[in-house]
Amino acid sequence: MRQDVSIPTPEGDARAFAFTPDAGQGPWPAAIIFMDAPAIRPALFEMGQRLADAGYYVLLPDLFWRAGPYPPLDIVKARAGDPEMVALFQKLRGSTGVEKQMADAEACLDWLATQPQARAGKVGVTGYCMGGSIALRAAGTFPDRIAAAASFHGGNMATDDEKSPHRLADRITAKVLVAGAEQDGSYDEAQDERLRGALKDAGVDAQVSIWPGCRHGWVPSDMPVHNPEGAERHWRELVGLFDGALK
Repeated sequence: MRQDVSIPTPEGDARAFAFTPDAGQGPWPAAIIFMDAPAIRPALFEMGQRLADAGYYVLLPDLFWRAGPYPPLDIVKARAGDPEMVALFQKLRGSTGVEKQMADAEACLDWLATQPQARAGKVGVTGYCMGGSIALRAAGTFPDRIAAAASFHGGNMATDDEKSPHRLADRITAKVLVAGAEQDGSYDEAQDERLRGALKDAGVDAQVSIWPGCRHGWVPSDMPVHNPEGAERHWRELVGLFDGALK
């Protein structure tokens, strides 16, 4: 079951969506889904409900909430240069950033702690595309509150940037799963090796790899590169990670 909710933040109330299993009363272990760049849409609602039906209280925050209400974003048209979609995409992406994302993550963790249906002492986080790096960064920023962190076709997770998530490896206590996309310019073999090394050196319990045959964006069902087999593998490994850390 989906419920539209508001998350209090220092900048105002953020739009978000909570999902619970269709059966039972809870409380259930809590999880956060950090969205991909194509923004909030039905495909993400499907993912929120599927994770909930695996036995979780799931929160899906709209990381573009500061941009105000927005129409559906057609990422295919945006990438093809459609002026209207390009302008919308730039507006949405420009409304957030590293500091704002971590402020939103903290607000989500605080909100989950107030929900009687959620067991939120330790939370699982998963992210896709831009959300992948957010999930990893959150695990390093809130190590006492996040027990499991997953990233699927995430980008820019081990770059030269001083704010690159891999630089937080020595603060991460969560179990980590990173599945990179094949032929992905935002997360190549060099980043994969650097991230794997940083987590290993920090003693993090982590599985880091690039999944063959899976392209950037393979999990959501509405993406042109959606890979059904890869998506099902993602569900098996994600739920296994969360079950092991949170149940």
